[in-house]
Amino acid sequence: MELNDLSAFVSVARAGGFRDAARIGGVSASSLSIAVRRLEAKFGMRLLNRTTRSVAPTEAGLRLLEKLAPLFSEMEAALDVLNGFREKPSGTLKLNVPSSAARIVLPPVIAGFLKAYPDIRVEVVVEDGFVDVLSIGCDAGIRYDERLEQDMIAIPIGPRVQRFATAAAPAYLDAHGRPTHPRDLLAHACLRGQFAGGAKPTWDFERDGEVVRLDPSGPLLVRPGAAMELAISMAVAGVGAVHLFEGMLRAHLDSGALEPILEPWWPRFSGPFLYYPGRRHLPAPLRAFVDFLKAADVSESPGPNLPGA
Repeated sequence: MELNDLSAFVSVARAGGFRDAARIGGVSASSLSIAVRRLEAKFGMRLLNRTTRSVAPTEAGLRLLEKLAPLFSEMEAALDVLNGFREKPSGTLKLNVPSSAARIVLPPVIAGFLKAYPDIRVEVVVEDGFVDVLSIGCDAGIRYDERLEQDMIAIPIGPRVQRFATAAAPAYLDAHGRPTHPRDLLAHACLRGQFAGGAKPTWDFERDGEVVRLDPSGPLLVRPGAAMELAISMAVAGVGAVHLFEGMLRAHLDSGALEPILEPWWPRFSGPFLYYPGRRHLPAPLRAFVDFLKAADVSESPGPNLPGA
């Protein structure tokens, strides 16, 4: 069996498509397609179900992938050892991050990292739901402590303390009044977010031990991610109040386009973590990234209820 054909199958199955696999591997999609068809002909069975929108392993393909993926990971790790002999490590670092981290946490970190390691390419996959980073071909992910798996190593990345902020345009508040207690927001137009499963996150507030959770109504409902920009724009336009990560609103707060609401009530929470499997060998790009975070005075430590390295 041709090793290249097996490698093509694994890369396509991991990427979920021929084009994505070709882009990641730096080869043509047609060559991957030919390799997979050749492999299926040798086995005498279909390994991938193909539609115009997606590619997914068949039951037989899934079983083969379960056996091959660890072997190819070990081969990649063995070859990656040679990276240690380079003056500067090279390769691709693939991160899975929520949209909030992509906007707030990564820009200053990645800017410094790419300057320090010009031979490393960073690929960022934005996903607000929790996923198995290894199963989708990522090296590491960024999540908050309540969404970390027990067998992962976690190190802090970005701000150690963050806040949720509530704000609205001054003109809106002039017309509708300024809340003095979180429950006053129930009488206001609130621009809400909704998860893919349909659940709407509550608006939480805390002050002097008093916790208030609200489920306000409003004229706009958006999904997390890029659509949150629409909610922010509508708040700036005076449509209603918004409740998001402070970092996502900071520029508008500083400019005066948005006015803070109930700032003493804004809840604080611990910052995000970079997490990755606790295996012995880390790919050179990931090891460089971890070392870069440590050098920035971030000490490695397990997240809450997580085992150490």
